Amino acid sequence: MGETTVTTREDRAEVSPGPVADGPAPGFLRRLRAPRRPRLWFEILLIAVSYWTYSLIRNAVPEQKEQALRNADWIWRAEHQLGIAVEQSINHAVNSVSWLIVGMNYYYATLHFVVTLGVLVWLFRWHPGRYAATRMVLFATTGVALLGYYLYPLAPPRLMNGANFIDTVVVHQTWGSMASGDLKNMSNQYAAMPSMHIGWSVWCGLTIFALASVPWVRVLGLLYPVLTLVVIVATANHFWLDAVGGMACLGFGYGVARVWYGALPHGLPRVVPGTAKRPLLPKQV
Repeated sequence: MGETTVTTREDRAEVSPGPVADGPAPGFLRRLRAPRRPRLWFEILLIAVSYWTYSLIRNAVPEQKEQALRNADWIWRAEHQLGIAVEQSINHAVNSVSWLIVGMNYYYATLHFVVTLGVLVWLFRWHPGRYAATRMVLFATTGVALLGYYLYPLAPPRLMNGANFIDTVVVHQTWGSMASGDLKNMSNQYAAMPSMHIGWSVWCGLTIFALASVPWVRVLGLLYPVLTLVVIVATANHFWLDAVGGMACLGFGYGVARVWYGALPHGLPRVVPGTAKRPLLPKQV
């Protein structure tokens, strides 16, 4: 009689190679595609450089004001034809409640970054095997959005001529947008399509819903992009169709990750194969 160690089925699933190990891919490519444990210093540097590059390119896109205003008029007419042009009503209704619209201004300015970085940290700590693939989705989504800013300049509703939208940041003198007030010269004001507030928030929501184990946290994950949609419309920073553009970019991002890794991020092992600590379970023999 004695004790020995056994590995549960769940343990084997955690460390088993993901779909990227299948197929006849060359050894180098297979190693490149295989999930590996992320390195903290590299991820901090990568995210910092990537966001700096994103901001640089986004703001370097020529501010094609006249074309952006024409495109905004076209979007507004198209939404009227579709029967979904209610942004102005929402903007005016929420603006009448000062505490609510001020809160939304700060939500728009801060949570876009705070929640996204928080999800990345959570993935790094608790889902290292899925971190790189999920990060790839975010990067690919943001990268293709830059193409949208260049090819389709679009003025946000608050900058339209004669549309009677309220720029809630200016009216309530809150620091709510890099594209309003004293900070407007630091950002391209005519890069509203696609909405990365929606692209990033849906990425956060789907990631939390797919990977969180606590039910109420999963519900919050789904509510986050819904509330973000209300905020971007109420503050007159985006049209509904900008949100559709953001989700289309996110779909592209998931497609890139699916092709590269052979599976969607949540389908990969939670831990990197070969690095899991297997619990010692007693077994009578």
